[in-house]
Amino acid sequence: MQGKTVLITGGNAGIGKEAARQLAARGAHVVITSRDPAKGEQALQDLRDGDLPGSVRCLPLDLASFASIRALAARVREELPRLDVLVNNAGAVLGERRLTEEGFEMTFGVNHLGHFLLTDLLLPLLRDSAPSRVVAVASEAHRAARRGIDFDDLQRERAYRPFPVYAESKLANILFARELARREADHGISAFSVHPGVVASRFSQDGDTRGIIPLFYRVARPFLRDSARGARSTVYAASAPGIEGQSGAYFLDERERRPNRPARDDELAARLWAVSEELVAKGHP
Repeated sequence: MQGKTVLITGGNAGIGKEAARQLAARGAHVVITSRDPAKGEQALQDLRDGDLPGSVRCLPLDLASFASIRALAARVREELPRLDVLVNNAGAVLGERRLTEEGFEMTFGVNHLGHFLLTDLLLPLLRDSAPSRVVAVASEAHRAARRGIDFDDLQRERAYRPFPVYAESKLANILFARELARREADHGISAFSVHPGVVASRFSQDGDTRGIIPLFYRVARPFLRDSARGARSTVYAASAPGIEGQSGAYFLDERERRPNRPARDDELAARLWAVSEELVAKGHP
């Protein structure tokens, strides 16, 4: 990774921050993003205190705003001469239905659609930097989405339950990486999805979620992985040599794993891509 440039969304905390640390320790120039400027600055200070051989900087990004996504992409294209790895790491799970700036259901909008738009805007730079990679941080939670993607109620206007909505967004992450790998094979871009394991991070602990999910994380915290171990799958997919032939794969603990049946459905992946393109083009549900 010496001298390579990596962009990590949501790299101000948890797995993203630890992935930034590990990649900068290998000599990479790492750009993290943060929705909160103060938290981004604090993360930057923490990472720089580690005296890493690579470099780290932070840029603002709110994945619930297309304007913010477009602004970041424009800045990256203007300021970075190359982009070797894009890590779509940021994610959310919400206790109640909320909407993005454009009116999309927030979990779908942040976890999938925002990253879809960001990746699309950065594809020219990724192609120019090839061989390059895109890493989607998914989750084993995708296995709960046994029926695939509910295209009839993507915005959850009829029913909203936090964990099923989150599970479906993580399935979308895997399908996105699979379809991106197929589409970009001739452009030198590899795409992977990863499960970090169940990590004792701040996930679901900042008041956005109520009920069983934050309760589980509080009770189970002593038994969960730390962020350093949780970042391994991300770092592996971003940096391991010779895995380009596995483009489209889903990794856990540096090994390719078999996701659930809907996650292996190429027609479903293509349909999700087409629907995502339409939604981004319209700018509203």
